[in-house]
Amino acid sequence: MPISRSTSLLALAVALAGAAPAFAADPAPPSNEAGTSAPDDAIIVTGTRAIGITAAESAAPIKLVSSEAISHVGQPNLNQVLTQLVPSFTAQAFGGDAANLTLSAALRGLNPNQTLVLVNGKRRHGTANLQVLSSAFQGGAAPDLDYITPASVDHIEVLTDGASAQYGSDAIAGVINIILKKKAGGQFSATGGQYYDGDGETASTSLNYGITNDRGYLNLTAFYRFHNFSQRGQQDIRVLDPVTNAPTVTGALAADYASMVDYPRINPIVGDARSHFGVGSFNAGFDATDNLSFYAFGTVGYRDAKAYENVRLPNRLVRTAVLGVDPGTVSAAVYNATAAANPAFIFSRTGFRPQEAFKETDYSATGGAKGSVAGWTWDVSSTFGLDQARVYTLNSANRNLFIDTGSTPTDFYDGKFENFEWTSNLDLTHSFGDVALLAAGAEYRLNSYTISAGDPFSYYKTGAQSFPGYSPAASGGHQRHNWAVYADLALTPVEGLKLDGAVRYEDYSDFGNKTTWKITGRYDFNDMIAIRGTASTGFRAPTLAESFYTQVNVSPNSSFVQLAANSPAAKILGIPDLKPETSTNFSGGFVFRPVSRLTVTIDAFQIRLKNRIVGSSQINSLTVGDAVFRAAQASGYTLETFANSGIVAFVNGPTTRTRGVDIVASYDADLGSMGRASFTLSGAYNKTTLRAVGSNPGPIAALGQSVFDISQQSYLTDAAPKLKLIGGVNWNVGPFSVTARETYYTKTSAIYNDGGGLYTPTRIKSAGITDLEIGYKLTPSLTLSAGANNLFDKNPEAEPYLAAFGETAGGGVVYNQPLTYSPYGINGGYYYGRVTFDF
Repeated sequence: MPISRSTSLLALAVALAGAAPAFAADPAPPSNEAGTSAPDDAIIVTGTRAIGITAAESAAPIKLVSSEAISHVGQPNLNQVLTQLVPSFTAQAFGGDAANLTLSAALRGLNPNQTLVLVNGKRRHGTANLQVLSSAFQGGAAPDLDYITPASVDHIEVLTDGASAQYGSDAIAGVINIILKKKAGGQFSATGGQYYDGDGETASTSLNYGITNDRGYLNLTAFYRFHNFSQRGQQDIRVLDPVTNAPTVTGALAADYASMVDYPRINPIVGDARSHFGVGSFNAGFDATDNLSFYAFGTVGYRDAKAYENVRLPNRLVRTAVLGVDPGTVSAAVYNATAAANPAFIFSRTGFRPQEAFKETDYSATGGAKGSVAGWTWDVSSTFGLDQARVYTLNSANRNLFIDTGSTPTDFYDGKFENFEWTSNLDLTHSFGDVALLAAGAEYRLNSYTISAGDPFSYYKTGAQSFPGYSPAASGGHQRHNWAVYADLALTPVEGLKLDGAVRYEDYSDFGNKTTWKITGRYDFNDMIAIRGTASTGFRAPTLAESFYTQVNVSPNSSFVQLAANSPAAKILGIPDLKPETSTNFSGGFVFRPVSRLTVTIDAFQIRLKNRIVGSSQINSLTVGDAVFRAAQASGYTLETFANSGIVAFVNGPTTRTRGVDIVASYDADLGSMGRASFTLSGAYNKTTLRAVGSNPGPIAALGQSVFDISQQSYLTDAAPKLKLIGGVNWNVGPFSVTARETYYTKTSAIYNDGGGLYTPTRIKSAGITDLEIGYKLTPSLTLSAGANNLFDKNPEAEPYLAAFGETAGGGVVYNQPLTYSPYGINGGYYYGRVTFDF
């Protein structure tokens, strides 16, 4: 059952806990008016409980991103900000079905769920929109960074180090800590732009205003953005033969095929969604006394979005319902007479282009108090988060409903899903002079995930075309709670040596307990060179969505039920309940400061991940009544009678090892009469290899199939670039400013599962992406800027035709689309203009 609000309030009342550490001192905000990143002497609060540590002094690798750097990224969302400024960060270019409405991102080539997101040091709730379809981001349900607007951010601290012992679940690849603005004053900004191809039009406005006095601060931000569709689909081989370039049908159907929208580029699915998006946020604090302060911050946001699905070809509704045979084989007279007598036939005569629509609301609020007593500093807080999404299928039809009743709606309400999280924190620290710092704390967290059923027409039999609704069998609420305690001891036994050890114990109501630890050390030989290293263990608890999400995924030629791993239906195929992933992390590196204003860091790392939670292969139903067919029926769904139909599920599968190196170099130069310039060069190398594939459940093995095939393996090991390099400069001279970045990605590859046991290897070549922005201050308060992302319009390759691999269309459908796992997107160049007014 869904949790009640009274249950939530009771949990808050009894909680004394703290997952994310509360920090004893407020961070000094980075200020780097000329730079593309925050200065190395900025105080950090991520990855340490010590007070007054700078980025250059950190024992763990920290990448800082300042508000100044954020302001020079043309596309107004944090995914693009971090993609362009942080080399270890990779953003999703395109998602299938609902995933295209909430794009994900990840650190170090791992999964989005393996990065912890904090806001002002407090855990941010995840999205309710689970990434279901196969991709490098499959299973992602991490926090949606879009709801933290760039205008509200003072700076971002990206910790590229395992930190589960400090922060709990999810902090395997690292931590992104977003620090909100506190400063006084205001800024209004308006941005407009579009892709070089003339679509994807974007318009946004933001307003940030803050007031401060000697007792407190209040900072408010309002943001709105409109983004239009883009379309990158190419010739569809269902309507034109890829070898002869001739129409694939003749007779009565040929004219209808030729009259489809944008023929032969009929399929609009590959491209951006259209969205209206708005967020309001606040950040406030008040010092009641010298030893007692109160603080609060939060966001409320709304997204109204639509994304195209695979186009359905003409007469999809009536091949068996009206004519009894394929309409391409009957005379034009009979064909046209049938069309005239049946409105649904007319609707489908030139095909239809279904859309999936999203109406999403997202809420987050944190309140807390902190102070000091008897030499101890304390921080107690509670954070509430809720993401809700209502889902619709538009401009579609339920074919089975039409066959059975002679009519069908064209718009469907598919249902609602929501993710709820309430975390309460207590953190204590005590300093023993310059020698030691002791920290301890506790946490209580309550989670729930709920799916509500859609209207009956949306899930009747095989459901609405492109995205069936959630049935009563798939709906329901699930919840869990966990509590944790931790201790952390930081030592400075001799001058130049810093040591830090942490241990954390967590107990979950659904799968038991986990203990993690971390040891960190750094030694400064002198002011110019230091060495540092860490060893730690970590874990990630499976999300409730991964454990319980049930739905059927359909395409024009396939139908696969997403089995909930923790359901009785999954047990028919021997799929066990999900358990946590576990990790062992090692890192070691150097910090060089050979001259003033130049810092270079080099850190190598290894992450070994066991029991990784992955999406399974497509397990095909070979005959009606086999174990796959029975499992699908037990989940409440009916498979369409395709050759390519069956089930998929999330499973604990492989063991992987990720090794890599992170490099960051920055230099601020005073050029005298030529102004000031900040130069950065950063890079991330990551290579993931499979160390073990994992077990194959007996009932699946008995069918001669594997729960983890070569396609799924390729998404783990090869779909993210192994090397990403970013070189940037921000140059200010008089009223002019120039920001330039060059980002280099090495090749990526993936193996597509085309169905029927056929696989297509694909590759995206290495590429350099250029970003350029020029700004001019008309007055001290008014700045005009213009720029381009992907200045030279680099595009990923198109997916090969089936014929190129000796395959036939009967084995699967390949639409000749851009390769959607491209690390630099699928849309090519984007140009923009911006007006900024400070007051």
